[in-house]
Amino acid sequence: MSKSQAWRIGNVHIVADDATFEGEVVVEDGAISAVYPKDAAAQRPAHHADAAYIDGEGGWLLPGFIDVHVHGGYGADFMDATPEAFDTITKFHASHGTTTMLATTVTQSPEALEAVVKAAAAYREGLMPYASLLGVHLEGPFISEKWSGAQNPAFIVPPHTEWLKRWTVVYPSIIRMMTLAPEKEGAYETIRWLTDNDIVAACGHTDALYEEIRGAAEHGLRHAVHTYNAMRGLHHREPGTLGAVMTTDAISAEIIADGHHVHPAAIDVLLRAKPADKVLLVSDAISAAGLSDGDYDLGGLAVIVKDGVARLAEGGNLAGSTLTMMNAFRFMLSHTKLTPAEVSRLASANPAKLLGIADRTGSIAGGKRADLVWTDASFNIRRTWVKGREVYSGD
Repeated sequence: MSKSQAWRIGNVHIVADDATFEGEVVVEDGAISAVYPKDAAAQRPAHHADAAYIDGEGGWLLPGFIDVHVHGGYGADFMDATPEAFDTITKFHASHGTTTMLATTVTQSPEALEAVVKAAAAYREGLMPYASLLGVHLEGPFISEKWSGAQNPAFIVPPHTEWLKRWTVVYPSIIRMMTLAPEKEGAYETIRWLTDNDIVAACGHTDALYEEIRGAAEHGLRHAVHTYNAMRGLHHREPGTLGAVMTTDAISAEIIADGHHVHPAAIDVLLRAKPADKVLLVSDAISAAGLSDGDYDLGGLAVIVKDGVARLAEGGNLAGSTLTMMNAFRFMLSHTKLTPAEVSRLASANPAKLLGIADRTGSIAGGKRADLVWTDASFNIRRTWVKGREVYSGD
């Protein structure tokens, strides 16, 4: 259905904030105009009752997923910096429930990074026919050599703001997040600049001590990427990056819930440690997502995917994932005690809050953008809508 058409979907379990109830959602002009519990649907006005109807067949209606950390999918990488690559990635992930995402880079040359920022700015000016691209997440190059993971160490440089100042002037509001190592010289100043310019400052690929992360939080650090992975771990005499992330409420923590990056028990520990609105699901998907095992590339480094797990050909470090947000959602339902509404918060509401877009999307409520995912009773996706426009149908 087009954005301008009025339509409604009923006979579904609606996940709205922390509540789940049977009912009906009405969409007009790309926005949610009304949400009716089952026992109130009969009282809806005539123009809502007359809207085109979709039978939800007893399935689930979820707010669309928001992925703040995704590199690619279905053979394309955001580093390709072309509209064709962006279409491929946003189409693939829309088919798995993602309605908003950040184009995530890898540690590369300033020319390669600027090409992505420029391409993202141009892409946002167009139709964006699939998932919405909110902007760019720069993962590096201001990271730790010790914890480079699957980032190319040849392009690691000390933190500074020279490039950032230029890019934000030429491409305003495109850079939305940056991952860096807070222990590096110049990092605190960079974090302050990011914060002052409404860019989420995140720690990752870092060897920071506990006190260094706590100090970074005082300068504006707000987020931790792929928590547990590529960071100094928890020790009882030096709590490290992980200890600081877990105990600093101002810092949100993302998790790759694929069963390979983090043990389910460690996910449970994180959920117990952090406030309910400070944990996010991400895919960290690379170009191999959606494709078969084989040889791939990530930022100029050779990657081998075997049994769906991506690792560097040299050294064997995990190299992103082949995960989708829907699979992460299902993993959390299977391996934690969270309810669908609680998992939905991690996949939608929490990232919307982090990015400052919770007033527009991330939950099912009147006036919000109609970014929606309809699944069957087993959470297999039937349709995805972005701003009320169908961008995927599994029919």
